[in-house]
Amino acid sequence: MTQTLNVATTEFERLDRCAALDHRPRVLLGKMGLDGHDRGVKVIARALRDSGVHVIYSGLWQTPRSLAISARDEDCDVIAASMMSNSHLVLGPRLVEGLRDLGRPDIPVHMGGILPQNDIPVLLQAGVKRLFTTGTGLLDIVEAVKSEVRPLPQTVPSGHPTAQLSRDISLLHNHRPCRPGAPRRRPQRVFGITGSPGAGKSTLVAALAAEHARRAEASPELGRIAVVAFDPMSPITNGALLGDRLRVDFNRLEERVFYRSLAISGEDYHALDEIVQLIGGCPAAPGQGAFNTLFIETVGAGQNETRIRKHADRTVVVLVPGMGDAVQMDKAGILEIADVFVCNKADHHGQHQLVRDLRDIAGRRPVIETVATHGKGIPELYDLLMA
Repeated sequence: MTQTLNVATTEFERLDRCAALDHRPRVLLGKMGLDGHDRGVKVIARALRDSGVHVIYSGLWQTPRSLAISARDEDCDVIAASMMSNSHLVLGPRLVEGLRDLGRPDIPVHMGGILPQNDIPVLLQAGVKRLFTTGTGLLDIVEAVKSEVRPLPQTVPSGHPTAQLSRDISLLHNHRPCRPGAPRRRPQRVFGITGSPGAGKSTLVAALAAEHARRAEASPELGRIAVVAFDPMSPITNGALLGDRLRVDFNRLEERVFYRSLAISGEDYHALDEIVQLIGGCPAAPGQGAFNTLFIETVGAGQNETRIRKHADRTVVVLVPGMGDAVQMDKAGILEIADVFVCNKADHHGQHQLVRDLRDIAGRRPVIETVATHGKGIPELYDLLMA
């Protein structure tokens, strides 16, 4: 959908256009192929968010299979795939096939970009539901997404265990009962990851998930890993931009990590304990282990947001250099809930001062230095958490 708009986002009216729907639309935005430009997709993402949609952004260079996995695990109402690499006749049908193979053939696929008119009937015949060519307006895209929202049945037709888990989570998060008799078991390890915006929590969690997946190849008894990532809802439109899974390389990890993004207002974790139990109780798909490890990533917006400690076995507080002086350390309530401190972006100026200040207040609690973007300190942090 990259080439569909020429309107600046500042001209788009922020308005909740989804309040009358059964639930907030969940749309997965992604770019298949080798195109490395995403400005247009970001404009569309903001317009959808500013209309009350919950937008899951999966980023550039996605394969059809990685998009299908993301759509299933996020229980999306629709996939919006952007194409610019002249491979739409191959990648579009493969995305439709991937959804079928992964247990969600019912998720509609919308595609946009530079699409020759002669190719549109071919793509429609292959199962792509809607196609957008150059000149499509932002409101047209919003209305197309809204049109795909249907009431959520308690079960998915395929019966795929991971697809069903995703639906159960959707229902609970929307204050609705999930299917009776859904198996429940708390995972062996549940970690809360919190910290201020910009601390690198998403990158850190992605690195920990990749480390777990790598080790589980050699030690299958570790089981699979799951992540529940919370992001804030707009106080104006109730929309949300859910970009945490952007940091995860699903082209490589595929189904070895279950990743679910959820939008909340404040610290509204009303369904989290049930979601934790459902993740642990999810039956293992053929050739895959159970979810024994769960990371819960919080919004972590302020000093007083400490409720995550009630839902996790251990809480990791992530900080970065430059957050404040020793007085700030003493009054920051979020630091009191930490079982482990992480100084992320430890290659930045001020790292030594931050570590000194943390050790002053940590007592016996460990302080780990990481540079999550480069994997530095991730094995050490993983070993500490899993011990």
